[in-house]
Amino acid sequence: MTAPLDLARQPFLVASALIVALLAVGEAISPGFAAPQQILRLLIVAALLGIVAAGQNLVILGGREGIDLSVGGVVSLSAIVAGNLMNGADAGIPLAVVACLATGALFGIANGLGVTLLRIPPLVMTLGMLGVLQGLLVVVRQGIPSGRAAPALSEFVTRSLLLGVPGIIWLWLLIGIVMVLLLTRTVFGHRIYAIGSNERAAYMTGVPVKRVRIALFTLSGMFSAIAGVCLLGYSGSSFANVGELYILPSIIAVVLGGTPLSGGKGGYPGTMAGALLLVILQSILTTVNIAESGRQMVFGAALLVLMLFYGRGRAMRA
Repeated sequence: MTAPLDLARQPFLVASALIVALLAVGEAISPGFAAPQQILRLLIVAALLGIVAAGQNLVILGGREGIDLSVGGVVSLSAIVAGNLMNGADAGIPLAVVACLATGALFGIANGLGVTLLRIPPLVMTLGMLGVLQGLLVVVRQGIPSGRAAPALSEFVTRSLLLGVPGIIWLWLLIGIVMVLLLTRTVFGHRIYAIGSNERAAYMTGVPVKRVRIALFTLSGMFSAIAGVCLLGYSGSSFANVGELYILPSIIAVVLGGTPLSGGKGGYPGTMAGALLLVILQSILTTVNIAESGRQMVFGAALLVLMLFYGRGRAMRA
């Protein structure tokens, strides 16, 4: 009697089962939906979301209802910065990557300082930062496409690199391995869980709470910057506010993967499954001609349902 209930309490297994079910539904609706090449295309899109969700996962794990709403702005800005620095030339890729990582880290540090030193709630701080980034994008580009992806970057994201698998999927897998090792095999990872579980107790035991939290927002900004560079390679050019589509899905992927918004428990493998699940769901909704507004409504409703099911976990901590 308890076995099905115990299984339902394993978000990774639930998400994996739903992935299989949705692939079957998609195949029934549109034959070829679950074909190997189509699955690879879905994995490429899921990798873009999953990389953004990696930073979101870290911030949420740190507790205090930590959510980074600025990820969309960082993705958009990074894509524009990368596109203009490389401007269609492979030689510009290293400089573009370094510049984007620095840009993401800068805004991440600003978020972290605002949350820790100024005691601004993460939701308010990152929402304000998103507004700053949106304004900056309007001033810089006024919504006009700018810059071009280097051919090597586009090939890395969209074409086979090894064993018939595109490079971005291998990058996502590498990020997944690094995240697991970071969270389970390092002092920093143990401190993240300690802060998320009980910030006051962690502080009393000598954990540098403020430094860790600043680091989490910094890493979130850097992951968003990586996603912005990869998004440029996927689309070929950059558009202002293109990253906003990743804000809500990145949060849902984390919660769907078993990390409650209260923080302190969960991990990245579940988030990876959650990202793929959302992409498959979005693809099905597109197949049946659901408009973008309708898809956003579905995602919002999904977040509410997940919160009721297992998203909040324990009661929010003081």
